[in-house]
Amino acid sequence: MGSMTIFRLIFLVMFLGWLMLWVMLPTKVYKNAWTPKLNGKLNSTYFEGQGCFLTILSYPDNYLKSLCCECVLFHSSDCVVTSNRLSFLRRPALVVAPMGIVTAMELAFVAMFIALLIWSLANYLYVSFGHLHMHKQGEKVWQAKFRSVSLRLGYIGNICWAFLFFPVTRGSSILPLVGLTSESSIKYHIWLGHLSMILFAAHTVGFIIYWAMTNQMALMLEWSKTYVSNVAGEIATVLALAMWVTSSYRIRRKMFEVFFYTHQLYILYVVFYVLHVGAAYFCMILPGIFLFIVDRYLRFLQSQRRARLDSARLLPCGSIELTFSKSPGLYYNPTSILFVNVPSISKLQWHPFTITSSCNLEQDKLSVVVKRLGSWSQKLYRQISSSVDRLEVSVEGPYGPTSSHFLRHELLVLVSGGSGITPFISIIREIIVESTKQNCQVPR
Repeated sequence: MGSMTIFRLIFLVMFLGWLMLWVMLPTKVYKNAWTPKLNGKLNSTYFEGQGCFLTILSYPDNYLKSLCCECVLFHSSDCVVTSNRLSFLRRPALVVAPMGIVTAMELAFVAMFIALLIWSLANYLYVSFGHLHMHKQGEKVWQAKFRSVSLRLGYIGNICWAFLFFPVTRGSSILPLVGLTSESSIKYHIWLGHLSMILFAAHTVGFIIYWAMTNQMALMLEWSKTYVSNVAGEIATVLALAMWVTSSYRIRRKMFEVFFYTHQLYILYVVFYVLHVGAAYFCMILPGIFLFIVDRYLRFLQSQRRARLDSARLLPCGSIELTFSKSPGLYYNPTSILFVNVPSISKLQWHPFTITSSCNLEQDKLSVVVKRLGSWSQKLYRQISSSVDRLEVSVEGPYGPTSSHFLRHELLVLVSGGSGITPFISIIREIIVESTKQNCQVPR
């Protein structure tokens, strides 16, 4: 039995155990049988009452990420499973406007995730409805049930938030392990964002209706120091709605700056979210937040250095080709992307562009093509057209697939339009390089 087989078995056992925790979390067994025992053994003076939540909700996930990191660093060539027997699962199974193209595997995972949410909501309500005799004096049973449903919708939103940050960690060791890139996983962040916002909006509206029905509207202004802060939750909801509205497809395409700058409100949102739910439920989303912060810090360090721009060329089609110097040891696969920042235009805006060069064909150079579309690229075009003496540029990346998977196929059909041709340029260059090697079959 090889080392990678043992690794995969350990990872599988840990992953299944972690999933079982999510399944058991809303159940009566966990609340009445597991929680008292776990609190007695895991709560400590240092962590106070959060030892149980940290151990159950945070530590297993962080350990899984450590295993993924080890696999990617030391066994990168063996980590991604690319069995042809499972290739049918990666074929499109559903094409629908809000979700785009969904493969059979993605559809299966979506179904399992929705099943987890339904299971959790049903169990939360089953446990809470069993304690309705403890509702406030003068409160009717149906009002207590309405309040319970509104509260549990917020709990289910927390589950979505627990997974929200994983798809947007560009340098994560988890994404390449499951065959994803930072670009292809963005849609999962969008799906989880929409779902969590629907649940949190229902949670907020439900409580407002409940307070109105029970003549307790004054509770909207309550900021409890030891329990849930309603005001913090309302502020977080307003911030989330602003991000949700400005992240719509039309605003992202036509007013990217509005979407980009509004989305930076996520920092304030997380602060007020924690003030609203408390430290215990923050442990539920802590692994994703922690991974995102580490990833963001490493990307910040990389982006502080100015890249050496060898040339900036205006192409006849109106696009711009930027060519950077790179060390021969920097390797990337075709269809990888590079984030580019031009401080003279904006110090905050980073735009992704597909790398058109091949690191096997051009070992000391890296090129991207920028289409003149949008205000940022228009300003860049004007700067280069004016024969500027020096153009300072920062880069981040590259990010891309862990292998050249297209080389496994016998036949390739490449269809593109407009700026969509840029990934295919790098693919064609890679095929040219591979065709010069002996005993190497390339796609036709």
